[in-house]
Amino acid sequence: MYPSTVQPPKLFPVISFVVFWNQSESPLFLSCLCIIMRPNDGVSFTSSSLKIPLPSSCPSLSKTLGSQLARTRHSAFQLIHWLRNRSNYLKNAPTRSAESTQFDLGIHSLIRSSPLLCSASLSLTNHNHNISKSLLLCSASLSLSQPTSSESTQPGLEVPQKGQSATAGRYDEERVLISEVLVKNKDGEDLERKDLETEALSALKACRANSALTVREVQEDVHRIIDSGYFSSCMPVAVDTRDGIRLVFQVEPNQEFHGLVCEGANVLPSKFLEDAFCGGHGKVINLKRLDEVINSINGWYMERGLFGLVSGVDIFSGGIIKLQVAEAEVNNISIRFLDRKTGEPTKGKTKPETILRQLTTKKGQVYSMLQGKRDVDTVSTMGLMEDVSIIPQPAGDAGKVDLIMNVVERPSGGFSAGGGISSGITSGPLSGLIGSFAYSHRNLFGRNQKLNISLERGQIDSLFRINYTDPWIEGDDKRTSRTIIVQNSRTPGTLVHGNQHDNNSLSIGRVTAGIEFSRPIRPKWSGTAGLIFQHAGARDEKGNPIIKDFYGSPLTASGKPYDDMLLAKFESVYTGSGDQGSSMFAFNMEQGLPVMPEWLFFNRVNARARKGVEIGPARLLLSLSGGHVVGNFSPHEAFAIGGTNSVRGYEEGAVGSGRSYVVGSSEVSFPMLGPVEGVIFADYGHDLWSGPNVPGDPAGARYKPGSGYGYGFGIRVESPLGPLRLEYAFNDKHAKRFHFGVGHRN
Repeated sequence: MYPSTVQPPKLFPVISFVVFWNQSESPLFLSCLCIIMRPNDGVSFTSSSLKIPLPSSCPSLSKTLGSQLARTRHSAFQLIHWLRNRSNYLKNAPTRSAESTQFDLGIHSLIRSSPLLCSASLSLTNHNHNISKSLLLCSASLSLSQPTSSESTQPGLEVPQKGQSATAGRYDEERVLISEVLVKNKDGEDLERKDLETEALSALKACRANSALTVREVQEDVHRIIDSGYFSSCMPVAVDTRDGIRLVFQVEPNQEFHGLVCEGANVLPSKFLEDAFCGGHGKVINLKRLDEVINSINGWYMERGLFGLVSGVDIFSGGIIKLQVAEAEVNNISIRFLDRKTGEPTKGKTKPETILRQLTTKKGQVYSMLQGKRDVDTVSTMGLMEDVSIIPQPAGDAGKVDLIMNVVERPSGGFSAGGGISSGITSGPLSGLIGSFAYSHRNLFGRNQKLNISLERGQIDSLFRINYTDPWIEGDDKRTSRTIIVQNSRTPGTLVHGNQHDNNSLSIGRVTAGIEFSRPIRPKWSGTAGLIFQHAGARDEKGNPIIKDFYGSPLTASGKPYDDMLLAKFESVYTGSGDQGSSMFAFNMEQGLPVMPEWLFFNRVNARARKGVEIGPARLLLSLSGGHVVGNFSPHEAFAIGGTNSVRGYEEGAVGSGRSYVVGSSEVSFPMLGPVEGVIFADYGHDLWSGPNVPGDPAGARYKPGSGYGYGFGIRVESPLGPLRLEYAFNDKHAKRFHFGVGHRN
């Protein structure tokens, strides 16, 4: 018997809804089962896992599911209301004692963005269905308890809001006193692993012993248990005991992780997967952690601009996880020429294979947006195109893309004229001025081959050059370029020998022909090798060959009017970002080959290094250069120190000329106004006491100091020709000098 303060158990009408998926029949149907339990009758409803696939061909499945559940829920509450009225007739019926009465509390279905499927409780009493962005689908069953008859719908009650059942609202807000909260397995027995029980209990927020709970609060705690990631299903069961109602969460833990299968990941490093899963072997699979791993894999693809993601996940018996990765492979690459004015497709002058061989993106590779951007930059640097872009389009085969490169060609050749300044002339009313005229064609035969014919003429300087370059020899897979040079030049000889005593000018005439091959060695490194023949000698201002200067110093190494030499050249260059202020290193070596007895035999090496450092808005640029020559060489080939590109504050070559040299420079530049920069600099140069070792000692005959420094300030203005440099320098001899130059210092 029950004490007078305790009400005997009432009839509990229980309704259970189970969702079925049947591909051969209706896509979605619901079955309804109604059971009227007599007092103290023990009834237990258990759930089974339900996997509802979401095929891509049915994008409206989630909306259909929501509408079906909403209609069914409305019918369910009508049935519950009818059961409540019918229970009034049975209210005084004889009852019998029992140990417990069970009822189920459900949760709403969850659809998440992971391609994982598991089971949970399906709530038909919630006000809405939480359909998020994922494919993680959980299902289970629901039982509802009958409230007291006094709570029946009466006239004058608050009208429910749109989309909300008044009966559902009352049932959600009805509170039940809970004396104990436990976590068991799906069979109602203790969990084998206590750590999982702890995880489930720690996930609870509202369900505590000696607390009054509503259906909604129990539902939310079921969500939290599922959200912990350790369980594939959770069903709350209430048991009426002598001490009160005991709330038991019957959970089904996930399997233990024992293996991984990954399909379709052709570019994803296996080490990345090993690191992501290494700590989980032998442990219960945590779906929340698995989602994080999937996001990290997708993030790996995104960071590298790759078209790839995890498209599916399955967990097989035995704890084997299978990841299906989808990577978009390049199916085809095509070139489309566009008209400069109309933008319509047109016929181009450049051969498509000339452009395609520049691309690092190839058929069969996973398409990378970053790699595509680099390919666009590479094609732009060819100098043939005004505009370049890549458009990826879906290919006929699933999981592949076609790439279309749109290019707009610019005019390929023409004539040009200009001027400049020579640093070798230091006196005269038009000192250093040079005029130039050139014809260039940058796309011979549509293969990006370049031809340049130029003529330069100054007060003393003259230059006629024919230069042909094939930037990529056909059939070579190392990007080897070939350059053929034919040149006839005349340059001032004052760098080494200075002005003659009678102010007559001295010039050096050179006829040069050679071939060079260049190729990338590794990222940011390039190498050049070649053979160059040179026929060189000194001339007076009338063009007559001379072999000695005013001081009797020889002007040739052979004692003849001209020196002949065949040079084997090797050069290696490292460039950082390519900017003038970035790091740079260059090493150059020339070896004279005595193929003929009278040809010169010598070896000359030269190295340059530069390092830029940002200091707030200013930039510090440090540079160092040096060289050495051994063997029999022409005196005018000695290293000249001093001048605009060496030690400022001195005239060209006024510090010294020797077999060896070293020059160091430091500059601090800072922005002033628009394209104008200010600069403060200091230079130092030394011939390493090698001046007397040059044939005829031209530096000693002219009392050059062999070492010196200069410092000063100036401004620089950016222009299409490069920076225009105007500098005012002081040297250690208390002399002052203006320097003007075009372009960056060597």
